[in-house]
Formats: sequence, structure tokens, C-alpha cells
Amino acid sequence: MQDFFKGLVIRSTGSSFSVLSEGGDVHECHVKGNFRIRGIRSTNPVAVGDNVTVEQLADGTNWITDVADRKNYIVRRSTNLSKDSHILAANIDYVALIVTVNHPQTNTIFIDRFLATAEAYRVPAVLIFNKIDLLDGYETEYLKALQALYSSLDYPTFTISATNLQPSDSQYQSLMDFLHCSKTLLSGNSGVGKSTLLNALVGHDVARTGLISAAHDKGMHTTTFSQMYRLPFDHTAWLIDTPGIKGFGSFDMKREEISHYFRDIFSMSKDCRYYNCTHTHEPGCAVRQAVEEHRIASSRYESYLSMLGDCTESKYR
Repeated sequence: MQDFFKGLVIRSTGSSFSVLSEGGDVHECHVKGNFRIRGIRSTNPVAVGDNVTVEQLADGTNWITDVADRKNYIVRRSTNLSKDSHILAANIDYVALIVTVNHPQTNTIFIDRFLATAEAYRVPAVLIFNKIDLLDGYETEYLKALQALYSSLDYPTFTISATNLQPSDSQYQSLMDFLHCSKTLLSGNSGVGKSTLLNALVGHDVARTGLISAAHDKGMHTTTFSQMYRLPFDHTAWLIDTPGIKGFGSFDMKREEISHYFRDIFSMSKDCRYYNCTHTHEPGCAVRQAVEEHRIASSRYESYLSMLGDCTESKYR
């Protein structure tokens, strides 16, 4: 006896997948070897967020036989040198980067590389600044400057203290209102409080939290697989937790396209003298003039240059 059903991949360990059927049941599934290598240049042809077709065999095993077309996806460079990428999640409405000004510090190059990658893969991005309760006066002012910068580029921003987040808090309500009726991937460097935030929003401990290394002020990875969680007070909203990452890459971006993924630089580039201006040395470059006149933040321009010149991405992994 063979049967088929359609469902949503809500958990991936790399070797097996949990699929939520349209009837609300969760089934453990696998993919066949030939499916894995069928012209798919990634380490995981099936990812959390995929809509799939599953074949149920008489022996009780479940096999994913087809993946529906994705509206989008977001990737990181694979550690498997024989492949191009590792898909973190598919069919997502937002990707939320958890940022900390300190303990540990998230640098602006990382933020901008993340945002550029989200732009490249057509995934709307949002920034969540965490651990605001730990900041001193100078750090608080720096946070305000960062929030003003990215808000001016039309990226939604939130400030929270995940360890103190309660349903009665305005921070909690603002996030929940934003997450309504959406699938949102949570991401960020290790130690920024991603798992703590996930636990606070889901309402119970679904993700392990790790300690910060005092020697290096960096976090230790606590998530080893990707999983989707429904929010308790809004079953239309999902959060996607993925293994901690240290960087996104521009490995499949063409050098001349990188400026397209910086909203501020792309907007100014229409006034450059040359249509193919790289914004590095050409005369009549409107972008460099805007940087000199502080109409484009110098940190954004430095991030652009780092992506332009760093093809291997090794410095940021």
C-alpha cells in the first residue's frame, strides 16, 4: 500500500525531517539518495519551510518525493567544499538578525553583509537589538545611532532585553504584532541571545541557551538543527531557529551586483557619471561624494568595499 500527502517541513536534522501534514499530524521523513543529488547545488535539497510531497509506504516509512517551488530562501556557505551552499530555510516572510552592541559585539560589517544577502535572496530583513539592559551610557548612544541608521534605510528595528521579556511588556507586544501571520527566521552570531529570545516568545524552553566565553566574549553554539515553532498566542506565526552562524557570504553574487544590495548605495549610484561605476576610483562617482558629505554612512561604504574585495569570505566566517 502506498499513500501520499502534502505537508510543511518544520524540523531538519540533516538526515531526517519532521513534516506537518495538512491534517495537523507530524511525520518523520527521509529523502532518498538519488533525490539528494538531482541537480541541486546545496548540501540540503530539503530545508525547513519547504512545502513537500511525502510518500507513505506499507512498512511505515515516509519518503519525501517532491519539493514545491520556493518563493525565496536564504543560505550560508557550506562547509562541504564540494557544494555551493547550505539552505537555512525556505519560504520565509522575514529574516530577523539578533544584534548586540556588546557582550558580544556585532560589528557593522557583519550586519551589512547579512542585510545584503537578504536583499540578494529577496527576503525582507529586520534587526532586533538585544541585551539593552547591559549597556552603559556610551553603548546606549551607539545603539541609538545604529537604530537610526538602519531605520533610515527602511529596515524595521526593535530593542529588547530577551532575559526580561514578558507578555505584558511593550517590547513583547511590538514584536508579536510584527510577527503576526508570518514565518520569521531568527539568526545571529553565537552569544547574542537568539535561543533566549526564542524561548521567551514561544513561552517555554524549546532551545538550549549557552554561556558566554569570558575570555573572548563570544557565545558557544547551542542549536544543532533547524526547526520551526508556532507562537503560543498566534498560531499564524512561526519562528525558525537555525544553527548559529558567523557570517553570510557573497559567494554567488557577481562583483558588479553587490552595490545593488546596499539600498543607500544603489539609490545614489544612478547619479554616477558611468553606468558601470564600481564606486571605488571612478571620476564623477556620486556614491563616494555622498560618503564624503555624510549622506551615506562610512560604515556602510566600508562594508560594501569589504564585500567587493573579499571573494573568499574567510575573514568573516
